[in-house]
Amino acid sequence: MSIPANATARRRASFHTLTVTEVRRLTEDAIEVTFTVPAKLAGHYDYLPGQYVALRLKMRDEAGVLRELRRSYSLCAVPVQFPDGSSELKVAIKRDIGGQFSTWANAELAAGEVIEVMSPQGAFVSRHAGAAVNGGVNILNSMNHPEELARHAGNYVAIAAGSGITPVMALAKSLLASNNETRLDLVYANKAAMDVMFLEDLADLKDRYPGRFALHHVLSREQRISPLLSGRLDAVKLETLLDTAIHADGVDEWFLCGPFDLVQLCRDVLAARGVPRDAIRFELFTTGSPDRPAGQHGRPVLIDSSEETWKLTFTLDGLRAELRSPVHARESLLNAALRVRPDVPFACAGGVCGTCRAKLVSGDVTMDENYALEPDELEAGYILTCQSHPTTPEVTVDYDG
Repeated sequence: MSIPANATARRRASFHTLTVTEVRRLTEDAIEVTFTVPAKLAGHYDYLPGQYVALRLKMRDEAGVLRELRRSYSLCAVPVQFPDGSSELKVAIKRDIGGQFSTWANAELAAGEVIEVMSPQGAFVSRHAGAAVNGGVNILNSMNHPEELARHAGNYVAIAAGSGITPVMALAKSLLASNNETRLDLVYANKAAMDVMFLEDLADLKDRYPGRFALHHVLSREQRISPLLSGRLDAVKLETLLDTAIHADGVDEWFLCGPFDLVQLCRDVLAARGVPRDAIRFELFTTGSPDRPAGQHGRPVLIDSSEETWKLTFTLDGLRAELRSPVHARESLLNAALRVRPDVPFACAGGVCGTCRAKLVSGDVTMDENYALEPDELEAGYILTCQSHPTTPEVTVDYDG
């Protein structure tokens, strides 16, 4: 496998079948799932703290029809490799109201289950980790030894809500272990104490790093001793926390993870305080209105020979494909590609994860949403195909680019 030249480089997503070896209950509505990665596949699952994987399996819907489901979950532990060359992945799955996969997982998933797992993706990683890799650390080793990735003695702040704590757990463990002078403040918002995921793990971090890890639980539906930590986390409360309880000066990186409203609130507050955009790392778990393709085949589109169409061309794994897309259908490039190549990479289909990224070779498109691509990627011509719609008669994209 070709290893990326830097920590945030994206690689092609590929699925392999992995076995669940442990399911640990975190809360009444959340579990931690451990997958074993055999030695022969270990290279496909090297990752950096903060990245995610997608799980893929087929389940029957309410009508009894077997359909494919893909769900993305952040990796919640630091990478580890065992003497025999095998490794493991840990993800946390919180039950969503009406969520078919998360409901099934919390009720029935057990050790021994076999699920297709995508190779790790995502750019929600420390830029200092990337600098360390670029500075000469062997990324093959570094991905399994996160302590080598962030030698910088930094000051970090993370703000998470609900299951947004998942990637932050991996980042916190990695950063705090990397340097004896690194400090991390974590603001963790939940409805009530019973909803706090990784409660014992967070307590262990406080015990291990009492002078360098500060944890601030904010509970919206439960009264705490401090009014500052009670009620919904809004702009006023966040400003007060930053002014009084958090070491907010000289912060090297800010990590934000949770629902769209919270992440946007934090970004706005930090921007108003003059925090540089490139110092803020964020990840969304949902945008509130994802438009998912149907299964892995894309929604059906009928083409009338007499109607106007776009000509779409894409390259994937060195193979070129061409197809026509009706102008009136306004289907995304991803949906169109899935109609002829079911192996086109995607995960969330909501503009959040970036798995469907491709390079625009020719033509023009419009992107509905973008929560995944960095400014330099946009300047280089990359687009999210799940959110992109053609605006010129011919469009060519390259998934291998």
